[in-house]
Amino acid sequence: MNLWTQIIDKFNEGGPFLTYPILILLIVIIALFVKAVLKEKDYSKTISLIKSLSWFTIAWGFYGRTFGLIVAFDNVDAAGELTPSLLAEGLKIALINPIFAISVFLIARAGIITLILMQKEKSED
Repeated sequence: MNLWTQIIDKFNEGGPFLTYPILILLIVIIALFVKAVLKEKDYSKTISLIKSLSWFTIAWGFYGRTFGLIVAFDNVDAAGELTPSLLAEGLKIALINPIFAISVFLIARAGIITLILMQKEKSED
């Protein structure tokens, strides 16, 4: 199985409704960063927007975690007993979404740091 197939499978295991919006936010954040670098103007509005989007991504990821835990407990409740396979579906959602959201958050923060450094360099010139 190739890498892209594995990634898509993990996205689907994390719940497409919860995981794909995080991917879309990643693409938007990267696009904003590239646009800011190419325009070479004041970066403050872009930095503010990327900050807001990165925090929203974190919130969405932890919303996914909460939803995954509810699914896991619902599965246990419906079966009346606790087995690892009953918890697996909900725990996948509970773990995949926050880790992906944290990854996007870190990428966004790296972009923010880069834009701040570029802005400081530009103001020194």
